[in-house]
Amino acid sequence: MRLLAILIVLLIQTSLVLGQTSLKEIDLENGDFHVGFKHYLTTDSTRTYKRIYDWNNKSIPRPIPISIWYPSGKTSDNTEPMNVLDYMEILKEEEEWEYLPNDQILNWFYYPNNLANQNHLGEQTTAQYGIRPAEGTFPVVVYAPSYQASSIENFALCEYLASHGYVVISSPSRGAENRFFEGGTPKDLETQARDIEFLIKEVRKLPYVETDHIATMGFSFGGLSNVLSQMRNENIMAIVSLDGSIKYQYDTLKKSPFFNVDKVDVPFIHMAQKNIPEQVMAEDKIDPELNTKFEFYDSLTNSKAYQLKFRNMTHSYFSTLGVLFQSRDERQDKSDSEIMESYRLVSQYALNFLDAFLKNDPAALKFLNNDPSQNGIAKDVLDYQTKEPKEKGFGFNDFNELAAKQGYNDLYTLYQSLVKKHPALELSEGKLNNLGLQLVFNPKTSVSGIKILLLATTLYPNSSNLFDSLAEAYLFLGDTDKAILSFQKSLDLNPQNQNAIDRLGHLRK
Repeated sequence: MRLLAILIVLLIQTSLVLGQTSLKEIDLENGDFHVGFKHYLTTDSTRTYKRIYDWNNKSIPRPIPISIWYPSGKTSDNTEPMNVLDYMEILKEEEEWEYLPNDQILNWFYYPNNLANQNHLGEQTTAQYGIRPAEGTFPVVVYAPSYQASSIENFALCEYLASHGYVVISSPSRGAENRFFEGGTPKDLETQARDIEFLIKEVRKLPYVETDHIATMGFSFGGLSNVLSQMRNENIMAIVSLDGSIKYQYDTLKKSPFFNVDKVDVPFIHMAQKNIPEQVMAEDKIDPELNTKFEFYDSLTNSKAYQLKFRNMTHSYFSTLGVLFQSRDERQDKSDSEIMESYRLVSQYALNFLDAFLKNDPAALKFLNNDPSQNGIAKDVLDYQTKEPKEKGFGFNDFNELAAKQGYNDLYTLYQSLVKKHPALELSEGKLNNLGLQLVFNPKTSVSGIKILLLATTLYPNSSNLFDSLAEAYLFLGDTDKAILSFQKSLDLNPQNQNAIDRLGHLRK
């Protein structure tokens, strides 16, 4: 609970310093695509939910409001770009205050109702509602919002990614039974992880997505849930953490039955807030270890990992709504221009990370691996470090993938070359036997199964069982002569092999 209190303090700093920001001044450089947007409501019928402000005892299928940003080839003459108020109306819906008058939004939800924030509501965005998707298919980013936050909390970043050729899908951060979390518990973590997995299933329905190129991106608590999702879902190819709670609440993740840090074997980037000043730590009762301790990052061994600390950013400003609407904390917040510059850099690093590992873009990988000064970034803006994964062992599955690529031809030559590179490689008798028979009994791959079993009998020439399997494979293909020879070889090696005795007796009749 103490960590939860820390995170809430980080999220809702309340010093009333008027912000001077705008989407135009954030100045994200959009890509070649126009940005389409759609929002709709669906349900997860496997879970139940209660709308607590309806004040009844009715349970309904879990509602999942979904926001999707996507690349579009051209704008519609009849569709005006959305403004910020359009997004805030989605916030109303997701907070289950659909009928709240728009002039009450700033009074009702989190942010000061001042002139600057009222002006933000009228700002124009780059998204157009419902326009046609661009031709082709695009990688996917599943965005997980912060603690109890809206799907649209980072709309500028989502638009930016869509303009550069990504489909971004998000749903609000909600508790298991109703709108509210329990308090950042393992149950809350599991609930949001299941919502992320629901979004992966939902986005696969779209004809313009690359279903084998999926990343997750999470802010704050969402940056804890998206790691859990990857631990149990190998479809996720990369993880982006926007000051994610993976740094602050790692112990919560450890309580999940699915926890296994060795499963995190995909590229990972964590972009963190600056060091919290001593005055703030003392007054807000924040553990000083939060500035230095990052157990999850230190534990990663199978992932190419990056860690960036932005010296001009506090936690709230890793979201669009935070940059635009959040009150500044006089004790620690930097100037609006410095905050907007850092938000822009966070967006650029997120894009280059995704381009490097979802699009295999060498220029993006170079940007990512550069020292920030090589990318024209001043040394007092961010701290940077990276780590390489340990060398991955080469196992049976890796061998089979290479063997399949070459049509299961020249297998012994392949085996010899691999053993030179990977001396610890072991092709066990049992696995070869299983693979060979699996392939043989599939009519489309029967010949490949024979080749695997021939390799197996070469590597294990004294195995009666392998020759018995090879004989069964020949028999399945109707080659009686070779089946007899192989059954006899099996019987020579093991005179007690009753299957070979029976088969030979039948075949020789």
